[in-house]
Amino acid sequence: MRTKIIFLIMLPTFFCACNEAQKLETKDGFAVITAAKNGEAVATYAGGCFWAMQECMLELKGVSKVISGYSGGTKANPDYNEVLSKATGYAEAVQVYYDPKVISFEKLTEAFFNAHDPTQEDGQGPDLGSDYRSIAFYRSPSEKVTIQKWISRIDSINGYNRPVVTEVVPFKIIYPAETEHQDYYRRRSWDPYIRNVSRPKVLKLRKTMPYLIKSEYKD
Repeated sequence: MRTKIIFLIMLPTFFCACNEAQKLETKDGFAVITAAKNGEAVATYAGGCFWAMQECMLELKGVSKVISGYSGGTKANPDYNEVLSKATGYAEAVQVYYDPKVISFEKLTEAFFNAHDPTQEDGQGPDLGSDYRSIAFYRSPSEKVTIQKWISRIDSINGYNRPVVTEVVPFKIIYPAETEHQDYYRRRSWDPYIRNVSRPKVLKLRKTMPYLIKSEYKD
């Protein structure tokens, strides 16, 4: 869906708050999934296009790095086109590196649910298919309980008028996406897809959870 939106006029990039791209390790055209540093924790989520989800997570206090990638499938080392084919079982995902002393897994998970529509099955907005499905990965029994708690809470208030369909899955592996997909939101702010699809998601999270947003991103 995203590849069909093409405009020749480049628009100003001021609306991205002059954010700089991360300095991620790369190898052979892909980002490198690194180990967590001392005192750091990691979490993995899939919530539609990783361009928006990466930016949403990066703007949270306590988050130091977010890598876009592919998780939830079976084939080793998939690339973007293979995932886009919907034949690998992978979803576009993000790996979040954070300081648990600043932001808890529970708050991170709450932000994840606020950053996308967890009730849309196999898709997010105009992006349709299993590669855009909603998944919350857990690395421990307590993380699984936290995720399930938030699902129950969202269902109980019935805010979407339909049940949450987010998959709750044990984390196995995430393969990094190509470098062109890392920090796409920041590097390609003029892109019509970013302006019309990704940007509203980022603004929604800022409005919903302003106390968790780093000061430089507040409007």
